[in-house]
Amino acid sequence: MDSVDRRILAELQRDGRVSNVELAERVNLSPSPCLRRLKRLESEGLIAGYRAVLDRRKVGLGLTVFLEVKVERHSTETANALEKAFREMEEVVACHIVSGQADFLLEVVVADLGAYERFLLDRLLGVAGVSDVRSNFAIHTVKSAGPLPV
Repeated sequence: MDSVDRRILAELQRDGRVSNVELAERVNLSPSPCLRRLKRLESEGLIAGYRAVLDRRKVGLGLTVFLEVKVERHSTETANALEKAFREMEEVVACHIVSGQADFLLEVVVADLGAYERFLLDRLLGVAGVSDVRSNFAIHTVKSAGPLPV
């Protein structure tokens, strides 16, 4: 990956819907070599996909909660089962295995406090292996899922 590839990636993170002609212009290439580079970056997996970034509040998801989850027994089987369970929960928009007090850090997005209570009591606490959950409520988002520093 060279500096032109990095510029292509940076531009696509700013505007994933940019046309190839415009992208080529922004990175000082002609359209054909730009498209070849783009296809290579996609095929090599550097570009994992394209998506729309939604305004959470405008689509009715006004509450973001960061959960510190501890597990009962540390084992590969427990970790794999929890990872699978978290992947299947649509409310969980990000999941990380972390060091420190907790074992997992989840970012959960729901409509409101009532929806969070239902998620916590009806779904999360019923997952085998979960021993403790600490909730941290987002009050105001300063920066969210910004572009990677390529």
